[in-house]
Amino acid sequence: MVTTKVPSETQPVPSSPIEGRNYIGGRWTVADTEQTFERRSPANIDLLLGVFPRSGQKDVEAAVQAAREAYPTWSRMSRIKRAEYLDSFVQIVKADFENLARLMAMESGKQINESRADVTEGVHMAQFCFGRARMPYGDVVASEIAEKESYALRKPKGVIACISPWNFPFAIPLWLICPSLVEGNTVVFKPAEETPGVAQRLVEYFEKAGLPQGVLNLVQGFGEEAGWPLVLHPNVDVVLFTGSREVGLKIKETCGKHQSKMAVCEMGGKNGIIVLDDADLELAVPSSILSAFKTTGQRCVSTGRLIVQEKVLKEFTDKFVDLAQHLRIGDPLDEAIFMGPLVSKAGLEKVLFYNRLAQQEGADVLLDMSQPRGEGLANGYYTGPFVYMMEHWPDSRVLREEVFGPHVAIIPCRDLDHAIRIYNDTDYGMALSVITEDSRKMRQVREACEFGVGYWNLPTIGAEVQLPFGGVKASGTGLPSASTLIDAVTHRVSWTQNYGREIRMAQGLSARAA
Repeated sequence: MVTTKVPSETQPVPSSPIEGRNYIGGRWTVADTEQTFERRSPANIDLLLGVFPRSGQKDVEAAVQAAREAYPTWSRMSRIKRAEYLDSFVQIVKADFENLARLMAMESGKQINESRADVTEGVHMAQFCFGRARMPYGDVVASEIAEKESYALRKPKGVIACISPWNFPFAIPLWLICPSLVEGNTVVFKPAEETPGVAQRLVEYFEKAGLPQGVLNLVQGFGEEAGWPLVLHPNVDVVLFTGSREVGLKIKETCGKHQSKMAVCEMGGKNGIIVLDDADLELAVPSSILSAFKTTGQRCVSTGRLIVQEKVLKEFTDKFVDLAQHLRIGDPLDEAIFMGPLVSKAGLEKVLFYNRLAQQEGADVLLDMSQPRGEGLANGYYTGPFVYMMEHWPDSRVLREEVFGPHVAIIPCRDLDHAIRIYNDTDYGMALSVITEDSRKMRQVREACEFGVGYWNLPTIGAEVQLPFGGVKASGTGLPSASTLIDAVTHRVSWTQNYGREIRMAQGLSARAA
């Protein structure tokens, strides 16, 4: 039975709700309509965390205009000088580290240790971009003509729209914002409505770091009312989006109609761990537990499919279910719990729908803790592990669609080739892990499977900022976030100069003018 933890009476909460604001052109403002929305803790819906602007078209217009006006001066500033603002930002974050992590835990439902890790990852991204500003930049390229020198340079794109999710409310915005700013772009940041408090705190840190007015702008609100006008705005040059497949596809389609607007969309996954018959189960079982249930299964790299070779199927299943049923569920501020609540009522309803659907599709349910019991849990969006076994079949919705919760299928496979076919039989291509002691089998999986983030003998979670992060197929556009985002927020230009006293052309082309 799942162990539940009663929310602690001694945990501190905000003394009063956050007074939310937009940040446009260096000023904190209410929405143009003066409308607001509430954010309550998913761990306890009686706890009001803040009231935030419900922004609309006019707020977006003002934010984009502020970013466009700030762009010429910011883009001409030294790249190193721009990066120094990130160093100042990091020092301010470190001074407020624990307060930020606790706010995140209350607002997103992420367990406090995971919230601290989220803050740390955001710090790492800012540090990475700060350090890269002093690294060699661009390329010197040989020319056919001795008197010519050629260069490949990067130039900023302009105004970047950053539309970020709630599950990593500090780290993912910084994956998008930090590279954009260092490379000379200005930003309009539209965070998820589920985590507006963390987003406001992030922007406050940049303001304290002295970032010039208009370089970073914050527009709070809902996707349809604030996010979509930002996507459509003609003065936005790049849209960076992390979220659902449905919204990402719509953004890509819309940006494709514009002359030069680019969309970089990371859109989730139906991830899998392949456990082969030579696997060390002391690695396979914990890797699967972490991948399926950390963040209550609400990561784009969370594992919903455990593809297990028949020889080790029973032993793996017994150990996995036994460990899963003892995971602790409760108050995200409690250091001892493993899983907090889901982020919202809609998220909970979606997970429960897929749990029922699995049963309708013939799943053999091994563990159903959909409705954990415990004092204090009824007032939050809590759910527990749902584990089932099902043979792979291509028309199954639960084996192909992203659930975004602690919902995991154990799928038997005959051999390595069968495991690869099962893994690839989904529209998504985000995260993969293979558990095996054979490096040749590992290499075959790495080469044959369609993924963006891969691991050997590890969970599917745990990305680091110095690596590409993104997916293929329905998971993304092939332009990863984090360290490699530079390719989306800059465009490469060539520059060739002549040191000779005459014009000499490549390819033997005649330089005669007449």
